[in-house]
Amino acid sequence: MSRKVWIEVALNGAWTRAQQPNVPVTPDELIADALACAKAGAAIFHFHAHDPVSGEQNDDPDIYQAVMEAVRGETDAVIYPTMPIHLYDGWTDRYQSAAELGRRGLLEWAVVDPGSLNLNAYDFATKRLRGKGTVYVNTDAEIRRGMALAAEHKFHAEYACFEPGFIRLGAAMHREYPDAPCPIYSFRFAEDLTFGLPPEEWALDAMLRLLETEAPGAPWMAASMGGNMTRLIAATVARGGHVRTGLEDAPFGTRHTNLSLVEECVAAIQAAGAEPATGTDVRADLRALAVR
Repeated sequence: MSRKVWIEVALNGAWTRAQQPNVPVTPDELIADALACAKAGAAIFHFHAHDPVSGEQNDDPDIYQAVMEAVRGETDAVIYPTMPIHLYDGWTDRYQSAAELGRRGLLEWAVVDPGSLNLNAYDFATKRLRGKGTVYVNTDAEIRRGMALAAEHKFHAEYACFEPGFIRLGAAMHREYPDAPCPIYSFRFAEDLTFGLPPEEWALDAMLRLLETEAPGAPWMAASMGGNMTRLIAATVARGGHVRTGLEDAPFGTRHTNLSLVEECVAAIQAAGAEPATGTDVRADLRALAVR
C-alpha cells in the first residue's frame, strides 16, 4: 500500500492582491478555494481572516468560524486559523481570536510559533538584500500562552520552524505542557527571505537530525517560503514527511493559484511513489503516533 502524504495549503497569508493577484480574500473565496483544493488532494488548510472590504488581515473570529464550518460541512479536511503578528487596537492577547475559537469548540489545530526571527527580503540569485527588514517576535510568555491553550482545548499546535532553534524550543515547550496534543513541526525553508535554511536536501537532513534528537517520532512537514517547494517533495516523501504549499508561501506575483499548486504537489507525490492523504488519514496518523 502506498504511503499517504499530507498536503497542507496555506491559502492566503497576510497578503493582499497587490502582492498575490490570485489570493482568496473574502470568506466565499476562501471556501471555494479550499473545496477545490480538497477535491484535488489537499487535506489541511491554513488561512488568515481578512476584512472583505479593505482586504487587510483582521483575525475576526466570526470570519474564521464561517469559513471553517463551511469547509468542514463539505469535506473531512483539517482547517485552522492563524494568529496576528502584533496586537490590534483594543487587544491584550495575540491569541485572543484563537482563545475565542477554542471556547466555541472549533480548534483542531492552531498556530504556535516557538521563536523569533529577523525577516529580510533577499535576492537568492545575487545574494543581496532587497530593502529593510523587520522582526517577527514571539515572547516566552506568548509561546506559553499558545501551549496553555493547546492543553486546554486539545488542539495540535503547528510549529512554524523558521530556524533550527525553533525545533529545540518547541520540543522543550511541549515537555512543559504535556497535556497538549503532539505538535506538528513545519520546517520553513526560504529562498526569497534570509531566515533559516534553503530548500535543499542537506538542509532537510539537518532539520530532521535535530528533530529526531529533540522530539523522536514527531510529525513533520516541509515548506519553501518564497521559493519552489516542488523540487524538495521527493526527498520529503522518501524521509517520511509531509508537504505544505499555497499562495501564502509562493513567490509574490506568481501566476499560480492554490489549486494549481496543489495539483503540482499531487503529481510530485505520486511520482515519488506515494498518494495524497485525506483529512481522515491525517487524524488517524496523529492518533497512531507514539508521541503524545
